[in-house]
Amino acid sequence: QVQLVESGGGLVQAGGSLRLSCTVSERTFSGAPMGWFRQTPGKEREFVAGITWDSVITRYADSVKGQFTISRDNVKPTVYLQMNSLKPEDTAVYYCAAAAVRTYYISNSPGGYDYWGQGTQVTVSS
Repeated sequence: QVQLVESGGGLVQAGGSLRLSCTVSERTFSGAPMGWFRQTPGKEREFVAGITWDSVITRYADSVKGQFTISRDNVKPTVYLQMNSLKPEDTAVYYCAAAAVRTYYISNSPGGYDYWGQGTQVTVSS
């Protein structure tokens, strides 16, 4: 069974940086698009960023463009989310997600992904 394991969350002051990592248990998923979502209590899961299997295409939510950077290493295989200039409104549980098939389409909907990690908490203090 495919497993995604996130790490790198924590508490940071506003203006600081964090890098989230998501390791996939199966190397075959080096061919699938992967993404990051976030969720706060009482709200729907929100798309943050996504990346195709070959890193040629990336997609970001408007709210994080220029602030967050997604990347991946298919050898490990791991996907990263570098978060800079963090703001209190970035506080959320961050989830890693993977699609099941190779495609150049990056979905911004949770329904476009088949596998999910358990989430990692990011808290930005003001």
